[in-house]
Amino acid sequence: MADQLEVGMKLHAKFTDDEFYPATVVTISDSAKRKKAPVKVAYVGHEGFDAWLPLDSLRSKKIPKAKGEKTAAKAKAKAKAKVEYDYSGLEKGMKLQAEADGEYYAAEVVTVSKSSKKDTPVKIHWTGYTKDSDEWVGGDRIRSKALKKAAPKAKATDESRPRGMPPAARKYLLVKPKVVAPLDPKFSPLVLGKKKYLEAVKEVEGAESLEWALPRADGCARYKLPVFPQKHKDVRASTYLAGVLIQEMIWQRSASSLILFGPEKMTKALKSMFSEEGAYAFEVKSMPNVCGTPDKAFEVTIVEKVEDLPEAKDTPQVCGKDANGCRLAFDLGKSDIKTVAVKDNEVLDSKETEWDVTNPDPDYHFDAILKAMKETAAKLPKIDCIGGSATGTISADNEATWCDIFPNVPPDVYKVKVVDIFKRLAQEMAPGVPLKGGRRINDGEVTALAAVQKIKAGNVMGISMGSSEGGGYANADGNLMGWINELCYIRLDMNPRAPTDPWSKGAHTGLSHMYLGQRGATKLAHKVCEVPANYKYPHPDMCTIKHEDHAQCLKLIQKAMADPEKEKEVTKLYETVGVYLGYALAQYCEFYKIDHVMILGRVSKGKGGDVMLDTAKKVLTEEFPEFAGMQFHTADDHFKAVGQCIAAAALPSFK
Repeated sequence: MADQLEVGMKLHAKFTDDEFYPATVVTISDSAKRKKAPVKVAYVGHEGFDAWLPLDSLRSKKIPKAKGEKTAAKAKAKAKAKVEYDYSGLEKGMKLQAEADGEYYAAEVVTVSKSSKKDTPVKIHWTGYTKDSDEWVGGDRIRSKALKKAAPKAKATDESRPRGMPPAARKYLLVKPKVVAPLDPKFSPLVLGKKKYLEAVKEVEGAESLEWALPRADGCARYKLPVFPQKHKDVRASTYLAGVLIQEMIWQRSASSLILFGPEKMTKALKSMFSEEGAYAFEVKSMPNVCGTPDKAFEVTIVEKVEDLPEAKDTPQVCGKDANGCRLAFDLGKSDIKTVAVKDNEVLDSKETEWDVTNPDPDYHFDAILKAMKETAAKLPKIDCIGGSATGTISADNEATWCDIFPNVPPDVYKVKVVDIFKRLAQEMAPGVPLKGGRRINDGEVTALAAVQKIKAGNVMGISMGSSEGGGYANADGNLMGWINELCYIRLDMNPRAPTDPWSKGAHTGLSHMYLGQRGATKLAHKVCEVPANYKYPHPDMCTIKHEDHAQCLKLIQKAMADPEKEKEVTKLYETVGVYLGYALAQYCEFYKIDHVMILGRVSKGKGGDVMLDTAKKVLTEEFPEFAGMQFHTADDHFKAVGQCIAAAALPSFK
């Protein structure tokens, strides 16, 4: 069928994220070597991404579908056919059942909209709850004899649509903040919902406790959560919140397993939630790779005695803080490679090189990093040691056990060509010199270390607001805790309609990915400035793991902020991100003693960055006075961009 195509023909071609994009035919090969992928295409508007593809990765009227494919396509379309409902039988005050979080609860009709809310026209009131929990729902979440299907079509299933929270969870966890985000008024900070929940449980007679342990190779996390008694009408709030908090701790510390102790029904429910078919399947499937044990499954067990839970344990990591001698360092981000050459604590050269993290070829990554390192190292008379950081986790032996800067490298190839990539790079650059990626050192950790070096103090939270959020923490001694601190996967927003993110593939809503990195800004860009149509969230181009469009969109935001005529509107965007940051810091304070905060990354650049930090301080002052003394630190724009890399240079020690 390739003979039906012509060079220069326009069509749609599949990219590495399994989405189809406009492309042009570059070459058509009849070589036996190209039998499986005979067509080379160029993606429109994306130079350098040319790819050889099989015919089934192309869409064009010139490529007829086989009979079996047509049948499958029709069946798939039929299965996705939307159900139309007849709501005329529903009336105000009518009793019914409505679905939330996979279960049905008693409710009554408040009103039925006839002019708007096409997909969710029925406003319901959950029986036994205040009107704050009222919700607009559609027929797919209602059980009532008065509701009829308008057409005998297959039931619609939209797996990307976040399911509702249990009414009990809504009652406590959806709290309006004192400082409202101008462009995100429905933002419901987890820290406030958790506070309201704990105050409520404290007043309940017979409250119980749920405890859990999250063991890892060099430590163990422990937590104790007060919960409603099993017969209490709001017990589902406890189970729901427990899932959120366990997920939070998993991404703070990492975990090879989960051990539960507490009420029987609750622990069984959580065991199901943290299974490969449960709500937290993403964590269950990710942790073995994060821990460097991909062949060992994440297990959940329930113990009968609290004494059977392992004790809490941390293993602080001591890192070098003096960049003496001649040092080369790299910092691998999701949009660019940063490299720096340092001699006796003086920066001789630094460089930022854009790259494509979605490329599935590990050799592409190796060559790109090596080229950047060689160009920067040319300014050094010699190389005494090499330091580095990357998003993800790096083992004590400098192995890339799990790094999401190589998201499309196949697992078998990753194991062979990526796990030891840092060792091979060091060997290529300077055989035998010390290499330090550090145990569980990511870009956020290095941000914290950069702050320790700069302000000469400890208890520092470092946040890199770049392609995503990089989080890290240095304790009072200026050392790391041995935690992974992948804060970008932590839930900040309890709003059930909060955005999903492409990394968890719609499994979760409200994760920090979409709030404290550049996506926190770009998802709002179309509300305050002119951007191309495909930059208006949630356009498909803005909902993949690719960062290029977001980086370009952020430049448009920054340009608009510099325009006096547009500054007032764009300021609302930075104030919104500042609200996110303020409530996130308050949330982090439960687990980290934070005296200082260092903010780096491209989102923090310029006047907009100053607005963001001022707003975050306002949140702490007005909502959390106990944290108002937290000191914020910034640097010049150059240090904001490469400060992590400079700190990485100090990681290795040598004599």
